[in-house]
This record gives sequence, structure tokens and C-alpha cells, in this order.
Amino acid sequence: MKSKKITATNSLQKATKRWGFLFMGPVLIAFIIGFVWPFIQGIWLSMCQFRLISDAKFIGFGNYVKTFQDASFRHAFWYTAMFAIVSLVIINVLAFIVAYILTLEIKGSNLYRTVFFMPNLIGGIVLGYIWSMIFDGILGRYQTSILLESKYGFWGLIILMCWQQIGYMMIIYVAGLQNVPGDILEAARIDGATSMQTLFKVTIPNVMSSFTICMFLTLTNGFKLFDQNLALTGGQPFIIQPGGTTVKTTEMLALNIYNTFYSSNTTSQGVAQAKAVVFFILVAGLGLLQLSYTRKREVQQ
Repeated sequence: MKSKKITATNSLQKATKRWGFLFMGPVLIAFIIGFVWPFIQGIWLSMCQFRLISDAKFIGFGNYVKTFQDASFRHAFWYTAMFAIVSLVIINVLAFIVAYILTLEIKGSNLYRTVFFMPNLIGGIVLGYIWSMIFDGILGRYQTSILLESKYGFWGLIILMCWQQIGYMMIIYVAGLQNVPGDILEAARIDGATSMQTLFKVTIPNVMSSFTICMFLTLTNGFKLFDQNLALTGGQPFIIQPGGTTVKTTEMLALNIYNTFYSSNTTSQGVAQAKAVVFFILVAGLGLLQLSYTRKREVQQ
């Protein structure tokens, strides 16, 4: 009897593997065609000079040298890093506070969640133009514009990103807060813990998985920001350095790559592709470091 069960189990396992490979095949093929091959081709093109892919000429690491010598790229890197850090902190703190308040069983909490989430449904380009009109109306009273001073552009982008993403992150935090075991919270109350002690010693440690997800999303979104940057400031204002290089003071990395690729320089495409490879390595590396750091602090329930 046991031998028949073992035989049946082995047959089931073989069938599962066979059908598993069959269903995974199309997904794997699509992944190779849609990601792996373009990525390999992109690395190759980053070491070429080209106008069209068919005319690509291998030149080695010259494009990478030009990338790190480009003052506009270096400025965009530090500007984007500062933006990503500031937006990560503000968005996650505010999203968690809103989520925590909306899980206290206040009246109309479901309506508030919907209202906070709605801005995330609006496209980045549309948001950029909406907020540019808002800022023009406010700053116009003081005879200035978001396009005239870098600090206005920076904080304008921060406000825009907060308005768009806080509601989305709030939903993730709400799900995490609702999954905190009730018996742990009850035990904390019985032991005499105050609300703040319960929040920082019990609730937040049990919601670290939500922090991991939200911090990863806000960090990568901050570095990858493009359409909002394009629509709100377009990188303006700009300064001309002594060497004649034009640096757009509110231009972020993605927009810098875009502007480089579509510039009139005949070698710009290869340099832009090299910037894109560096950009990918940067975002992937920072994302993995952040995931590793926050996952170590997650509480296993």
C-alpha cells in the first residue's frame, strides 16, 4: 500500500514539474525578449558611438569617461540623491501617520483612504502641469516663478511627489497595521504600556515589512523620477559654468539622460546609453542595500 502511495506521489511530482516548465516557458521567453536581451544590447551600445543601432561602432569605455566628466551629470546625481532622501523621509513619515490615524476606527475612514489615494491615479505629466499652474499662481504674487529659483523647483517637486505618493504608501501601511496581532497589543495594554510605548515598541516593529516595501518604492521612485520633473521645471533654471558647460539646476538623472540622448551632439547617444547603465547600477545597488538593511529589522510573526 505504501509503495503505491509513493509511486503516485512520484508521478504527481513529475507531472507538476512537467506542467510547471510548460507554463513557465512563455514567461521566461518574454522576460528574455523584453528585459535580458535589451539590457545586454544596452550595455553593448554604451561602449559604442552610434546614431542608429545598425551603425554602432565600438569605442570601448570612452562614453563612461565622458559620463563622469560631464558636470551636468554629476550635478544631476547629487540633486537626485538629495531629492530621493528627502522625499523618502517625508513621504514615509506622513504616510504612516495618516495610516495610523485611519486605523483608529474614526468615522469616515474608508472615505478618507479613497481621497488620499486618488492623486496616485493621475499621470505624472498631468500632475506636473497642474502643480506648475498652482505654483505660478502662488509665486507670481511675489514676482518670481518656480523656473527662476532652484529652491522653489526642489521643494515644488517634493510637494508634488508627496501629494501623489502618500496615499499609495498609506494603503500599504494600513494593511500592515491591520495585520499586527491583537493579542500582542492587548498584552502591552495589560502590562501598562502607554500609547506611545505601544506604538514604538510593538506596532512599528511589527510593521517593518511595510516599511521595507514603502521605503524601496519611494527610494527607487525618487531616483527614477522623470515625467514630473519634465513637466514641472524641465530642469530650469540653468547656469553656465566657466568652461561653457550648461548645468540645469533642477534636472534629475532620468531627465539628464533624456536630454543627453536627444541633444544635437553626434556622439550623445552613446554617452546617454552609458549614463543609463550607470543609472541602472546605482538604483539597483541602492535598492538592494535598502532591502537588506530593513529586512534585518523585520519581526517574524
